[in-house]
Amino acid sequence: MSKYLLEIGTEELPYRFIPSAIEQLKKGFENFLNTNKVGFDKIDVYATPRRLAVIVAGLEAKSPDEEKIVKGPIKKVAYDENGNLTRAGEGFLNKNGLKPSDIYIENDYIHAKITVKGKSVVELLQENVPSIVMKLQGSHFMRWGYNDEKFSRPIRWIVSVLDRDEVKIKIIDKESSIYSRGHRFAQQKVMIGHPDDYVETMRNACVIVDQNERKQLIIEKAKAEADKLGATVRYSDDLLDEVTYITEYPVAVVCEFDPKYLEIPEEVTVTVMAVHQRYFALYKNGKLINKFITMTNYIGDEFANIKAGNVRVIKARLDDAVFFFTEDTKKPLADYVEDLKGVTFQKGMGSVYDKTQRIITLSKDIASDLGETSPTIERTALLCKADLTTSLVFEFTELQGFIGADYARVSKEDARVAEGIKEHYFPLNSESETAKGIEGQIVGIADKLDTICAVFADGKKPTGSSDPLGVRRAALGVMRTVLDAGLKVNIAKYIDKAVKLLPVQKDCADEVNEFFVQRLIIMLSDKFKRNVLEACAASRNPLLDLNDYIQRVKIVSELNSPEMLESANRVIRILKEENPAPVNPELFKEQAEGMLFEAVNSVNENFKYGAYLDALIAINPVVEKFFNDVLVNDPDENVKKNRLALLTLLKHKYEVLADFSRL
Repeated sequence: MSKYLLEIGTEELPYRFIPSAIEQLKKGFENFLNTNKVGFDKIDVYATPRRLAVIVAGLEAKSPDEEKIVKGPIKKVAYDENGNLTRAGEGFLNKNGLKPSDIYIENDYIHAKITVKGKSVVELLQENVPSIVMKLQGSHFMRWGYNDEKFSRPIRWIVSVLDRDEVKIKIIDKESSIYSRGHRFAQQKVMIGHPDDYVETMRNACVIVDQNERKQLIIEKAKAEADKLGATVRYSDDLLDEVTYITEYPVAVVCEFDPKYLEIPEEVTVTVMAVHQRYFALYKNGKLINKFITMTNYIGDEFANIKAGNVRVIKARLDDAVFFFTEDTKKPLADYVEDLKGVTFQKGMGSVYDKTQRIITLSKDIASDLGETSPTIERTALLCKADLTTSLVFEFTELQGFIGADYARVSKEDARVAEGIKEHYFPLNSESETAKGIEGQIVGIADKLDTICAVFADGKKPTGSSDPLGVRRAALGVMRTVLDAGLKVNIAKYIDKAVKLLPVQKDCADEVNEFFVQRLIIMLSDKFKRNVLEACAASRNPLLDLNDYIQRVKIVSELNSPEMLESANRVIRILKEENPAPVNPELFKEQAEGMLFEAVNSVNENFKYGAYLDALIAINPVVEKFFNDVLVNDPDENVKKNRLALLTLLKHKYEVLADFSRL
């Protein structure tokens, strides 16, 4: 078995492209090898800002020989009237390297069995590797030199080695060799003698090619520096990934800034460090300190210039933040609400001030239905968007809500209002926390519903993978908030209300409902079977009570009674049209009718769902007896209709849980 290494050396790649390129390369090589039936053990893909590398282990020497049937011309074309091969017939033989005895007639056409010799893995690599690389997709691809082909960044070198031999390939304008390049400030001609040597050889050239090793190294080095200070380091997964993909040889350096910058909101300082400068924040006793860690892509032990440069940059950013904070807090947060009249929410949907008034109305209605009468809810709704007109949010848009919360505290607003302003944006993504306070929960639901309905009313609903206004995320945010907090909120009711409050009157409530239900099913499909989710959604709109829907899904997921399921489906098949008329016991002609009527009425819809399902299973023998003893389509029309009414009554009992026909 052989091992193959491909390394594509480039100018610095965009860090967002790298994770995608890793997946694309892995799939590209898997598809190529599987298509050509070349065996292999595993494929590893490594990536740094300046290189993408693939190592294929356990590679077979060639693709297998294959036998296949080839079809030639029709018999009357392949042979003349004397039974001799024509030029067409001879051409078929010559093309496939056959003798006349190799061919046979089938369905009036000539055929032959041929053996297609397998290709060596070297030949296959030369034929396929360039196209695998050139099929990589990403944004902002570019041309360079006189080339017509595009790639993420200019290719500077290529390494292509099978065991100890070079496999010569060419991609765009670069031909392969056995020489890689080390770190920019280290050895620039690094010979790769064998793929097994690659990772260690590059480490000696100050390049940690394994991104997972590099990430762990960053975590360990950051912690080690924090430990020296008796501090803890905090960073998001996104920041860790970004730093991993912008360094080849990470070295942690601690820098320090003026403590006066700790007087501005913590979120601002952390955002400047993390989002704008890719620094790791440090904390002591849960409080931010005036030190941070930067991961340099540096070889050496002289850090004075690095520290000075980073401090100079962050000081300029924080000076701006201090100025904006000072100017913004010269007036209370409530005074910024009026300025929202000058901020357009969405074309045709009024200003953000108009949106705020709709949020207030929806929030009051939701609070009333939940029995919440606290004035802090309405106050949160009024102030939730006020920070959008402040200078600090204009500079740091990702901090909307967080700045509003800090300004609310400075303005001496109720602490619950300040927290609600921040939390109404929660969850910030599919994995992050939802609002804990009732203010943030209710106002967040109202805000997101208004946004979603406005988008649909404007005809801009998400399609395919495109969702520029974040409508999918907003819908999931509403549902996660309701479920996490255990709120009994009729989302369908407030969708209808939100649509009616919009300045553009378009009846899109049903469309929004369907959108929510589909997102709900997708959201829950990793926990429950999709057919169960759809069955429970079909019998009753899950948006009426999400928590009730989840309970039904859990119970139906546990169903283990094929007999009851068959009975339910038989009822559904018979009742193409329901008969909602009341059941008249005086029209019963068979004992089984009365037994079924009594059994159906014994199933109490106030039962908890587990007991309810048990009751349906318990009456199933009576249902089966009914079908065995009773002809539903009785010649007497009144008897027939009465029996259909009885089955309709039973069907409604099933529908309390689900539409069992979908199971």
